[in-house]
Amino acid sequence: MSNQEFEARRDKAVARAIAFSSTFVADRAENAEVWDVEGNRYIDFCGGIGCQNVGHRNAEVVAAIKDQLDQLTHTCFQVTPYKSYIELAERLNALLPGDFPKKSLFFSAGGEAVENAIKIARYFTRRPALITFTNGYHGRSYMGMALSARMVPFKEGFGPFPGEIYRLPFPDEFHGVTLEDTKRAFETLFRSDCPPDQIAAMFFEPVQGEGGYNIATPEFLNYLRALCDEHGIVLVADEIQTGMGRTGRMFAMEHFGITPDLTCIGKSIGGGLPISGVVGRADIIDSVPPGGLGGTFGGNPVACAAALAVLEVIEQDNLLQRGLDMGNQIDTRLRKMAQRNSFDCIGDVRALGCMNAIEIVTDRSSRAPNGDLTVKIVDRALKNGLILLTAGPQRNVIRLLVPLSAAPSLVDEGLDILEKSIEEALV
Repeated sequence: MSNQEFEARRDKAVARAIAFSSTFVADRAENAEVWDVEGNRYIDFCGGIGCQNVGHRNAEVVAAIKDQLDQLTHTCFQVTPYKSYIELAERLNALLPGDFPKKSLFFSAGGEAVENAIKIARYFTRRPALITFTNGYHGRSYMGMALSARMVPFKEGFGPFPGEIYRLPFPDEFHGVTLEDTKRAFETLFRSDCPPDQIAAMFFEPVQGEGGYNIATPEFLNYLRALCDEHGIVLVADEIQTGMGRTGRMFAMEHFGITPDLTCIGKSIGGGLPISGVVGRADIIDSVPPGGLGGTFGGNPVACAAALAVLEVIEQDNLLQRGLDMGNQIDTRLRKMAQRNSFDCIGDVRALGCMNAIEIVTDRSSRAPNGDLTVKIVDRALKNGLILLTAGPQRNVIRLLVPLSAAPSLVDEGLDILEKSIEEALV
């Protein structure tokens, strides 16, 4: 059956609210490559939106899933606990930085982790208000939408949203937002709208994913940590996309030497299976009494087994160092592209480990976002056999989420396609 035939069936059977960017239907995948139903090959610089750090169908992960299928697939941990959930909590508690007792709990999707971090923070502090930041993204549930900044298409038409959420500027040098702007916004908030003793938590991403790969600075995160300590506010790092080795550290916050109180995880922890969680201070998490948190499928045993295998693969295959090396390989090549006179459309190159992005602009002097050209580049890349993702409020950022297990030669091949696609889009 052809791609076109499957697309006709999809359009007839699947809700149109489910957006898609590819013009093909996937048939199989291996490591950092995908083949469609017609046998065409694509290099995957998307990884299921950051869910395949160890690569598609990693052999150890697949074996762990198969072994777990022979034992049990579901009992509901709250009814009949099982060892894979416990073992995963132990592993993550040991891996999370911070000199304090830690605990973990698991859910099915990243948005659920965010929701439950809010519940924990509000219960612990007995306060209502939440702080989030411009260009942040924290999921598509109602609370996730309220925390997130992007209106179209994530929020438009779905209001009203939960209240007591305050959005402040995320420092962003390329777009002219300074830490002093953020500090003044905090002062205004505390003076005019919400005193700090009413704020339960601050949510931030160390690198904003949907927001355009804006990278936090140590000064900004130190400021947040000190502010939270001063006022008894829970500091929550959303590491759903940045975690599990994506930045060359198990958690992106390790680059900054600052420890949040709670960390939300998801995406690549499951190696392609749905699992998320909250890891953090035991005293904060355990403030919620038994029964206050949970869910039927949270921490499913098959997903937990996959997650344990993911952690093993990251360690045994030295994927943290490979992530740093690959990130440098990609960053070097992107910066070389940006130096081409004919590529005046590349306004900025950003990277933390293997979270890489280029911002596409009308020209470097104006820095005006060029979303139309970005779409053309991504479309040309797909026709040339490379899967890419956009990001940013103007959708003018191309972000790369290459599986950390990809061979350097494959990465170079993908970057060749990207460069060729920019050339073609500029014609």
